[in-house]
Amino acid sequence: MKIRVCSLLLLALASGAIAQVNPKLQAKLEQQARQLEPSVITWRRHLHQYPELSNREIKTAAYVAEHLRKLGLEVQTGIAHTGVVALLRTGKPGPVIALRADMDALPVTERNSLPFASKEKAIFNDQETGVMHACGHDSHVAILMAVAEILSKNKNDLKGTIKFVFQPAEEGPPKGEEGGADLMVREGVLDNPKVEVIFGLHIQGIRKLGQIAYKPAGMMAASDWFTIKVKGKQSHGAAPWLGIDPIVVSAQIINGIQTIVSRQTQLTKEPAVISVGMINAGVRQNIIPETAEMSGTIRTFDPAMQQDIHERLKRTATLIAESAGATAEVTIDRKTPVTFNDPALTEKMVASLVKAAGEENVARIPADTGAEDFAYYQQKIPGFFFFVGACPPDTDPAKAPSHHTPDFMMDERGMLTGLRAMLNVTVDYMYHKTE
Repeated sequence: MKIRVCSLLLLALASGAIAQVNPKLQAKLEQQARQLEPSVITWRRHLHQYPELSNREIKTAAYVAEHLRKLGLEVQTGIAHTGVVALLRTGKPGPVIALRADMDALPVTERNSLPFASKEKAIFNDQETGVMHACGHDSHVAILMAVAEILSKNKNDLKGTIKFVFQPAEEGPPKGEEGGADLMVREGVLDNPKVEVIFGLHIQGIRKLGQIAYKPAGMMAASDWFTIKVKGKQSHGAAPWLGIDPIVVSAQIINGIQTIVSRQTQLTKEPAVISVGMINAGVRQNIIPETAEMSGTIRTFDPAMQQDIHERLKRTATLIAESAGATAEVTIDRKTPVTFNDPALTEKMVASLVKAAGEENVARIPADTGAEDFAYYQQKIPGFFFFVGACPPDTDPAKAPSHHTPDFMMDERGMLTGLRAMLNVTVDYMYHKTE
């Protein structure tokens, strides 16, 4: 026991965190988090059963806003279409801290026997689809609802102002629309009052239950989407020499752009990924079409590498097409910046995570090639984003269903860890800045 106490003390000192929170307040927050856990589960199950797609979170927003109003908070709705923002003013000098949860679900048809499984349907890209919280955003909302309730109850023991940000469209707005964190920022969510720091988390069904993971600096990748339109010459499938086959050219381009990562990118500096996710061409088996189109994603962690890969992708596709007598038009859409955890802030907050999960359950991890639009907030102010494990104990995390799939599953006990972590980083930062 002495060894464990000493190690925790050393961690706190090394991280720069200052343990100034009143022990009675700390104990009260812990007790209230445990008492509220059944409500968190109830809220999450309701949200899971009635999911809504990006920029369509109308019922979700109303559910959240009603809860926040009951707490006596100042509530604004309709930000970035369906976003909800609430303020807790303590009346005492201190920092303005923002806490963010994303609200949207995915166009995925749920495949399990949960009594609260989603049966919702919607139109996405002109096709009917099921709708599912296949990435855990329902749990993020429920956790932040609980954080708001607990901090509101303890207002007299707090300092500064807390801004609760319930954000739509983290998965990306529908085609032709704006949304997500980018639009929230542009509509002033970090102003009035001006936010000093922001915290966020993400539940992971592929991480050990109760584990918290983090990384300073670039934690999640920048995400860019690309489209390559190849134009050849149509001909009969029996006589390909009379045309220019855009499907064969597309296959050569797909193989060629993989060498950008494997042979042309300094992967010892930062990782990078290029993946083709869609390819469309042709209408009949015996007709070589005139055009083919492919789309995919680029993931990078370094701005210079990002720009270099963009240029190489355009050059590779264009020249391969030209070598066959075809043409290739390449467009790249910069979607999401790098999720960049401010190193000094991250260092200070590690001890807060340890209080929530225990030293043995807090891990520094390598970069994650997923993307997260929390990055837009971090471009404006220091921010800290971390993962919370929720893989069922009887499942090997390496074999657990991935996020964004019909079989995605999470252990709801992970939400208590997330709740405790968000309370700790908020209150610890508040006291660190005021004492």
